Amino acid sequence: MSMDVGGAGRGEVKSDINVTPLVDVMLVLLIIMMIVAPMLQKGVDVKLPQASNVADKPETQEQTVIAITADKRIYLNSKPVREEELTQKVTESLESKKEKTVLIKGDEDAPYAAIMATMDKLRAAQIENIGLVTEKKANRTGGAGGGR
Repeated sequence: MSMDVGGAGRGEVKSDINVTPLVDVMLVLLIIMMIVAPMLQKGVDVKLPQASNVADKPETQEQTVIAITADKRIYLNSKPVREEELTQKVTESLESKKEKTVLIKGDEDAPYAAIMATMDKLRAAQIENIGLVTEKKANRTGGAGGGR
């Protein structure tokens, strides 16, 4: 009994699947998604104030976020909104959501009055769950070296 291993003379078709090109394409797509994904979640560019006592809460798509820039522009979920229509837009945004919390990202250089005016408008719309977003203050007391 003999076995034809090569199959060169008979014109047979190789039926094995070559997955190398598929892996190459998937790796390229993975790299593209890793680069693009952080850009999609950026939102409005505000310089958040720092605080030492912060609670880490991951941002989700369900949250309603109001951003106030240093020049008093207001954004609702990264879309510009005029101050006069803020109450109506927030109410419409919260109608379909189960989490009725509004987070305010106020720029560090934004006037305090602009942030308070936004909070007053939210309370006038019967929204009581309001959170202020801050960044964690950098710990400058710790250093490298042997503490005992």
